[in-house]
Amino acid sequence: MNAGSVTVVDFVTDETTTPILADETPTSRAYRGARFVLRYPAVFISPLIVIALVALWQWAVTTFDVSTYVLPAPSEIWTSLHGIISTATFWQNVSVTVQEAVLGFALGAGLAFLISLVISEIALLERAAMPYMVAFQAVPTVALAPIIVISVGYGLTSKVVIAAIIVFFPMLVNCVVGLRATGMDRIELVRSLGGTRWQVLLRIKLVGALPYIFAGLDIAIVLSVVGAVVGEFVGAKAGLGYAQLQANYNFDIPGSFAILVVMAVIGIGMHEIVLVVRRRVVFWEQH
Repeated sequence: MNAGSVTVVDFVTDETTTPILADETPTSRAYRGARFVLRYPAVFISPLIVIALVALWQWAVTTFDVSTYVLPAPSEIWTSLHGIISTATFWQNVSVTVQEAVLGFALGAGLAFLISLVISEIALLERAAMPYMVAFQAVPTVALAPIIVISVGYGLTSKVVIAAIIVFFPMLVNCVVGLRATGMDRIELVRSLGGTRWQVLLRIKLVGALPYIFAGLDIAIVLSVVGAVVGEFVGAKAGLGYAQLQANYNFDIPGSFAILVVMAVIGIGMHEIVLVVRRRVVFWEQH
């Protein structure tokens, strides 16, 4: 009887699995392929969009005979980029800008996070300090950059400060909103079980705010590159912003566009690093 039962199970398994694979139609395979592509748009769809835009750009510049000084063709930018990346000066400039951006990001985001912890716990302090922070953020960083460079110097420090300033406010707002978003029912539950204010902050509010904090970090890491480059525009001896100014002075428009491409790649790379860390830390958000 037992042997017969095993035989029946094996027969049913073969009947329910093999015909499905054998009867799979081209339409079903195409549907599965489309779902796989849509699941990873950054791998499949985004490159296709870039290729289409570059091809359209190349066609428009060639067809309408646009001057290189107005808008260089992608082929000219690629040639210039290939020549630039083979030099040691280029990699030195990349290293300087990345260092400025990372340090500015760490300084600005770190200060914003610490201040948000205090502000979220003391409502009076938020009402008293926030107007001044908003007023300071309303002043364009480009207007502050010359003052900072003159005060601090043309070295690394001034670029880090500028990057930190441009990073600070978006990070602060996201952290405060996240810390305030925790439901009162969870907070009251922990307090009823004897939880201290410090435990509520670290174990309830901070954990619940992690998605908001990483959203702020995602914005801040890209803005840090902007801040570093703005500082280099005002006054620097190295960096991608300095290199782009040199290209503009020499009317090397393809070279200027090539440096812009490098800046964009750096920003995308930093953005992806934050996303990888977010997936590991805020793992419950994954679907």
